[in-house]
Amino acid sequence: MALDTLRGRFRQYRFPPLDAETAQPQDDEQQHLALVAEHQLQLKEGYQQGFKRGLEEGQKEGLEQGLHQGTEQGFNEGMRKGYTDGSLSAQKEGQKQFALAAKPLDGIANQVNDYLGNIQRKQRDDLLQLVEKVTRQVIRCELALQPTQLLSIIEEALSALPSVPESLQVLLSSEEFERIQNVAPEKVSEWGLTPAATLQSGECRIVTESSELDVGCEHRLEQCMKAIKETLTPEQKDA
Repeated sequence: MALDTLRGRFRQYRFPPLDAETAQPQDDEQQHLALVAEHQLQLKEGYQQGFKRGLEEGQKEGLEQGLHQGTEQGFNEGMRKGYTDGSLSAQKEGQKQFALAAKPLDGIANQVNDYLGNIQRKQRDDLLQLVEKVTRQVIRCELALQPTQLLSIIEEALSALPSVPESLQVLLSSEEFERIQNVAPEKVSEWGLTPAATLQSGECRIVTESSELDVGCEHRLEQCMKAIKETLTPEQKDA
């Protein structure tokens, strides 16, 4: 068999060096250390890859969760704020529209109040006039029937004076003077009763050396009517 043919079927064997047996343990230790280093490198790379992947997944999940929560919270907050702002805006606009719509009614209400106030004032004035008219008629009738009532008024006024006047004169209407002269002539000389053509029925003046008093029915009627008017129209007194 040719040598070339043998080379194609077999390979050349190289004998190890003589110190191979002594070098084998050292090579095994180096391979073990290399395997350990490679294993640690793989663990480190795996840890880094896992940490990176976990970080990416955590960031993605946190972003999605935060986006969802933020969207929901933002929606709720926007709804609440929108409802509040919308309610206030609608309320202000409603008040503005109501004020514009009620403005003509305010004018009408003021006119109605003025009209009612005028009616009430007219009713009070009419009532006061009626009371005064009836009172005057009653006074005339009473004085015509009982002229001595005027003497009671004169006596009451004289008793209210601080001292008895030295000179005294009582002025009456001609009608009252004649009636009193007929029923109580002694008072004519005692009080100096004197008829006065300028005085109306029920009028009386007490004249002394230092003063003149109006004690007639007209003066008292005016005071009574003034008190009644102030009672019926207190707003005029306040004004």
